[in-house]
Amino acid sequence: MDNRPIGFLDSGVGGLTVVRELMRQLPHEEIVYIGDSARAPYGPRPAEQIREYTWELVNFLLTKNVKMIVFACNTATAVAWEEVKEALDIPVIGVILPGSSAAIKSTTSGKIGVIGTPMTIKSDIYREKINQLSPQMTVTSLSCPKFAPIVESNEANSSLAKKVVYETLAPLVGKVDTLILGCTHYPLLRPIIQNVMGDQVKLIDSGAECIRDISVLLNYFQLNHSREVALEKHRFFTTASVASFREIAENWLGQTIHVEHVDL
Repeated sequence: MDNRPIGFLDSGVGGLTVVRELMRQLPHEEIVYIGDSARAPYGPRPAEQIREYTWELVNFLLTKNVKMIVFACNTATAVAWEEVKEALDIPVIGVILPGSSAAIKSTTSGKIGVIGTPMTIKSDIYREKINQLSPQMTVTSLSCPKFAPIVESNEANSSLAKKVVYETLAPLVGKVDTLILGCTHYPLLRPIIQNVMGDQVKLIDSGAECIRDISVLLNYFQLNHSREVALEKHRFFTTASVASFREIAENWLGQTIHVEHVDL
């Protein structure tokens, strides 16, 4: 048993989609979350800057005595996950491999779409992972630079969001039977994305898929939180506005949360 918290990092509020799934599947685990909304989105930034910012988030979580770090950010996973994983002596989980595996299991036509930030798409990491696991798959990737900013500005349910999603996804409609939401912000736009793509297209939430890997590692390394020990309060940190973060988070998680501002 290990009663230390699990650390989550993201460029902003998107990683809350992973946290929600963890709370649902592993309700006895404690969470420390850092969202770098002041510098979001990471997607358009150069790789070296993303690497630098990611290490700042990692080092912040290490000061909170976490037992595991979850990269709840596809862009950070694409750029820095391998490096951080090698450097630390606690488990470090990324969202890309679980999402890739789930898409391969889901598709019946072998045609998989991936949407993500410019950096995630440029890295081509989803296509690489999918084709390593299953070379016969055809992967079509599409950069969606406007999606994460819409979510960060709390406009996921607006008419602007509908217009942007409709226009951006047009090239993929009718071309794939499975679509990977390759950014943890995107599940907040899920109803609109599903509507545009059509009910016949299976949406894969990479963040939600990675909870299975977390569960396996907790069991394997015997890191599960003791059910006999009361949970501490989940702690959320943001580099931007506490009020804005709290509004999105409470809306998405369906509970009141404790949020603090932090300067990295």
